Amino acid sequence: MKNNFLIGTWVRRFLIEYIVSERNLSINTQHSYRDTLLVLLPFAAGKLGISVDRLSIEDVSADCVRHFLQDLEKSRGCKITTRNHRLAAIRSLGRFIGENSPEHIAWCGSIRALPIKKTTKRLMHYLDKEEMDALLSSPDCRTVQGCRDHALLLFLYNSGARAEEAACLTIADLSLFESPSVKLFGKGRKERRCPLWAITIGALTPLVANREPGARVFLNRCGQPMTRFGIHTMVERHVSKTNALMPSLATKKISPHTIRHSTAMALLRAGVDINAIRAWLGHVSIDTTNIYAEIDLEMKAKALAKFEVATENQPKQHWREDQSLMKFLQNL
Repeated sequence: MKNNFLIGTWVRRFLIEYIVSERNLSINTQHSYRDTLLVLLPFAAGKLGISVDRLSIEDVSADCVRHFLQDLEKSRGCKITTRNHRLAAIRSLGRFIGENSPEHIAWCGSIRALPIKKTTKRLMHYLDKEEMDALLSSPDCRTVQGCRDHALLLFLYNSGARAEEAACLTIADLSLFESPSVKLFGKGRKERRCPLWAITIGALTPLVANREPGARVFLNRCGQPMTRFGIHTMVERHVSKTNALMPSLATKKISPHTIRHSTAMALLRAGVDINAIRAWLGHVSIDTTNIYAEIDLEMKAKALAKFEVATENQPKQHWREDQSLMKFLQNL
């Protein structure tokens, strides 16, 4: 079998040349694509009873991928969103092979024809101001870790940053003196700046004092940069502590992204233009930002009150019950 027809040859080119060199996709996307192939290729090889290194492109057929996606949901218990993410990675591989190997254009078409599965959108949770205030008061600022947690929670709420953006934040990205702000790098390497509150500056300043500009702002107990998983754990820990004081938190699934949603809702309720919120959060499309306007029940209730019917319509009186009319008719 020619090496050109072995899928292993194309997988290497796809992951190293295309994903990294040509597209320069984020580390998280690179890992997602790699992890998809780590699961797909052994599945296909197992179905055919051959080793992974002997798999051809045609062996990973549309039917094989379809069975793989079904296995993800049934055997592995993956959600539809995960299934769709895996399919997106496989489609990208199919397109790459099709563009560079004319012999496999038909195979590429069959892979790219596999449909994305529709799923219901979950209700988006966010924190009201009272809930956010309770969460911010949870860390014990008498300890080093408590000061860091308080500063990190403040920063997430102030900037609306994603967990990954906060984890990768360096001291050089902060402007703590003139025009206090932070430079964030979002999805697609998109850069944006967000202003910072004075209280956020006050919380961050002790964390970055006498440190190198290239160092990460938020460190764990061992002095190593926090990961996005560490930030998730930190938020969950303080949510658990706050549940007793704010029972409404127990009804919501809260993560760093929930705090990001809370920032957007606070901006919206403050009357900030939706396009300004889009730029603040780093959304590529305004459609993504519009979801906040759609879910805000408080704003919907205020809008509804503006054209609420003041009183119920009284039932019309029958003409025979109108005494003045009857008297008029009798006197004719």
